[in-house]
Amino acid sequence: MKKILLSYLLIVCTVMAFGQLPGSRVGDILRSSGATRSQNNSRGSDTTKRKNNNKLDTLGFERRDDLKDSINITYRFLDSVRNVRIDSSVNNFDTYFPIPTHYQYLGNNGAAAFPLVFKPFAKEGWDAGFHAYDIYKFKLKETKFYKTTGPFSMLGYQLASGKEQMIQALHTQSPRPNMNFGFEYRLISAPGFFVTQNTNHNNVRLFGNYQGKRKRYNGAIVVISNVLKGAENGGIVDDASLKDPNKKERFSIPVNLGGALPYQPNPFQASVKTGNIYKDKTFFLRQSYDIGKRDSIAVNDSTTEYLFYPKLRLQHSLTINSQSYQFVDALGDSTLYKNWYNITFPTPVDTFELIEKWQSITNDFSLLQFPDTKNAAQFFLAGVSLQNLKATLRTGNYSFYNIMLHGEYRNRTRNKLWDVLLKGAYYVNGLNSGDYNVQAYLGRYLNKKLGDVKLYFNNVNRTPSFIFDNRSSFNLGNNNNYKKENITSFGATATNPYFTVGFNNYLIANYAYFKNYYQSEQYNKPINILQINASKKIKLKKNFYYYADVTLQQTDNAAPIKVPFVFTRSRIAYEGSLFKNLKLSTGLEVRYYTPYKANNYSPVIGQFTPQDTLTIKNRPDIAAFLHFRIKGFTGFLRAENLNTASFENGFGFINNNFAAPHYATQGLIIRFGIRWWFVN
Repeated sequence: MKKILLSYLLIVCTVMAFGQLPGSRVGDILRSSGATRSQNNSRGSDTTKRKNNNKLDTLGFERRDDLKDSINITYRFLDSVRNVRIDSSVNNFDTYFPIPTHYQYLGNNGAAAFPLVFKPFAKEGWDAGFHAYDIYKFKLKETKFYKTTGPFSMLGYQLASGKEQMIQALHTQSPRPNMNFGFEYRLISAPGFFVTQNTNHNNVRLFGNYQGKRKRYNGAIVVISNVLKGAENGGIVDDASLKDPNKKERFSIPVNLGGALPYQPNPFQASVKTGNIYKDKTFFLRQSYDIGKRDSIAVNDSTTEYLFYPKLRLQHSLTINSQSYQFVDALGDSTLYKNWYNITFPTPVDTFELIEKWQSITNDFSLLQFPDTKNAAQFFLAGVSLQNLKATLRTGNYSFYNIMLHGEYRNRTRNKLWDVLLKGAYYVNGLNSGDYNVQAYLGRYLNKKLGDVKLYFNNVNRTPSFIFDNRSSFNLGNNNNYKKENITSFGATATNPYFTVGFNNYLIANYAYFKNYYQSEQYNKPINILQINASKKIKLKKNFYYYADVTLQQTDNAAPIKVPFVFTRSRIAYEGSLFKNLKLSTGLEVRYYTPYKANNYSPVIGQFTPQDTLTIKNRPDIAAFLHFRIKGFTGFLRAENLNTASFENGFGFINNNFAAPHYATQGLIIRFGIRWWFVN
């Protein structure tokens, strides 16, 4: 406790010291564009001119105007036409932490996780079926392509109780106006508090884009590597042991898997002796050539700015992807595997391993036509994709293919009032023949008071993920005569300066799921899930605010999808600017969801499975936080899970909540982190 108090005092003193530095525009420009810099901080003038009878009265150095030396940074996603500015706010911890607030994770950062606010997996075409660790991946569709007037970097570090840590790094620059490249890296390492709970994830992303001098050719490249290692302990053996006064050190509590292994809380120990190792590598290359109208502007006698208005675009995209999924248990308990998975070992303790590998090469050829010469955000697209798949499975080696036709109409009007999207894809032949996806989206900006209104509709007909196929290495004796899932979703959202409100409705037919640790099933009745959500920021008094986020969910109790009826997140915070440069947000955060029959977790197949026997009744999750920003430097200090405080058998934080049946969450967590934006 002394170390914690000393760390807190050190941070407060540092904040006050930096906050009193002379003001510059760094913090203000961060709020709108990401970063600023002083380009000539070592080339000041030898004199400072001040008017005094039109004479120079003193000698010194000229103070630079930071407004003249700002950097502009925006980014866009791969298939988006909208430019976005960097979010430098300090009032939302979700911008720092990889696990969103509406997700529940199994015990520590990096562990398997699932959404408390339900969202179906609605992707047509081939899918291996492993999604428990998806939120820790770098994904192609989430890659940001930056546009910056100077080199920009971000470094982040996070340290938490239990030797948990996270490292982040980002750098991007544009050596030429028509070229940008960069890289992104993240390490998540968490030994955990219980035996066999350590996680170690490494994510790397390289990206770049180039536009030809005449603006006809465009190219983009992305390379992604995700290596996710998560040890699995199968939950604790007896929930009552959490209250045992002799087991306040949680590593002494017996667990179902890996319990015979020694407890080693080492953040640099990346090996997994009992658990899952998922690897995902992607290479993406997109090239396009435009046909249209040329133009140019003479900037000066020696410089000409070339302009081009496309009418037709020829586009080719190449995606090469490799995935491997492995579960290993170095000291498998024959009794547990017999009871949970109906697997018989030749000896009482034996090594158990499952491996599945996939390779995919996808070539996509598309034509884009632009009806409005001066609006590149309005276009028609028609394309065809050929996907070749190779699988190394427990049952042998296989080769598959898919042929897919797709089309799209997009129009974001030049006045930025309307945003329209119509999109469709159909698999005409191959492994996933008959799969399709139809999307419609309509957005309308009304005015400053009424804000935006958005409507959407989506219908997906998909083959159940390959893990439900009896050829999969992780299909432990199930059939594969399942019909295609059909998922229809529609909803609306209204966003304005006063509140945000919306609804989502999901209708799912032929839902495929695992009904226990390994047996699969398909629900033959339609499942309807209705969600209503609202959020609002309320000013309580000067500099004091209340943030409220509420989601209501309802579905049939007999359905194999279980959701909490109410999910809420509330924050009471003091927010303000101190000492010119210090932006501060500090207060309490509370997350709560009503009791429900939470999903079980099957560690061998990496799936969350419904259950009807145990209701999870958690107390609200309470955290105290201090978030601040000084120019390009951001930091946070949090005390999480204050709700676990207990005075039974002496004071301690032993009233653990449960993420899933027999999966206890942490006790008190002290979390400290920094993030530094700077311009080279």
